[in-house]
Amino acid sequence: MRLPRTSGITAFALSVLLALTMSLMTAPSAQAGQTGIRGADPSVLRVGGTYISVQSTGAGINVRQASSTGGLASAAARQVWSDTGNLGEVWAPEIVRDGGRYYIYFSAGRGAAHRMYVISSATPDSGYGAATKLALPDDKWAIDGTLFTFNGQRWFVWSGWAGTTNVEQNLYIARMSNPTTPTGGRYIISQPRESWERVVGNPFINEGPEAIKDPNGQLHITYSANGSWSEQYCIAELRLKAGGDPTYVWDWYKSNGCLFGSNRATMMAGWDPTLYVNGPGHHTFVLLDGDIATSPPAGPTFPLMYHGVPKGTPYSWENRSWYTGSFCWWGNTTYSRANVPGANTDTGWSLKFFE
Repeated sequence: MRLPRTSGITAFALSVLLALTMSLMTAPSAQAGQTGIRGADPSVLRVGGTYISVQSTGAGINVRQASSTGGLASAAARQVWSDTGNLGEVWAPEIVRDGGRYYIYFSAGRGAAHRMYVISSATPDSGYGAATKLALPDDKWAIDGTLFTFNGQRWFVWSGWAGTTNVEQNLYIARMSNPTTPTGGRYIISQPRESWERVVGNPFINEGPEAIKDPNGQLHITYSANGSWSEQYCIAELRLKAGGDPTYVWDWYKSNGCLFGSNRATMMAGWDPTLYVNGPGHHTFVLLDGDIATSPPAGPTFPLMYHGVPKGTPYSWENRSWYTGSFCWWGNTTYSRANVPGANTDTGWSLKFFE
């Protein structure tokens, strides 16, 4: 592991990174963080001392429970839903806890028919009913959706198409009146238009959005860029300016490169590429109750899970595994932009990711 550059950081933050570095130096390099779970798109939350994950089986959804993220690989996988209605390919389930109830959002369909669905239960690993299609505004192709609450309002964020053809995948946001009911319009918040997120395309991609709140209470949405079939896959982010409107695209500032990736050419200045894994992406912040109100403070590192392929192994969907990792907040970070409304720069918290 390489230490990031230290310009603008506190001595405390540096001490945290030094301690983390020393602890990782003894880890087996080729397998650092790799779990025994083959596949993509981890979604994990913590309830008390229990870690709960969901994963697609292709035609159904499994839930695992364990006392640690690393223990999920040896936990029994319990199928909680199957595609008896022949909806089609089941992708990227996301587990959310809202009002003490569990909701699993997932995309299902074939080709251009992919739409978002939800199932819910009072318990994490049983009791789920039939899937309900989310009535997202405009009813366009949609994947990778997740629910979160920010400033007392429920929001749904997902990856989708502007129209009916596969030109590019954008990130959209909409209000929710409850965990299963969108309300109002959909609003675009990100398009894959920067050079570093257009290295691998056809289509160009912004997907796998995950919400988190920084120590100042500002909203961030991290996401995966570049084709998931390539080792150029990486994690970047959007930061909502202080007091900004989540539905107004120019209140969001995008990181000036990947924050977690395996190719130096696409990394944001001051962020180094991974040492052990290629194409890290489609991640999950492992938060208490999955609630962004429990996002970590400045200083400590917190659990993360993501998928990737070990370096030295051909990069393909079939070779992806879940990995455990960690993350922490990184302060005094400026994102810049040009030729758009609003200020050209915004300075605030960013994120550091660790294998």
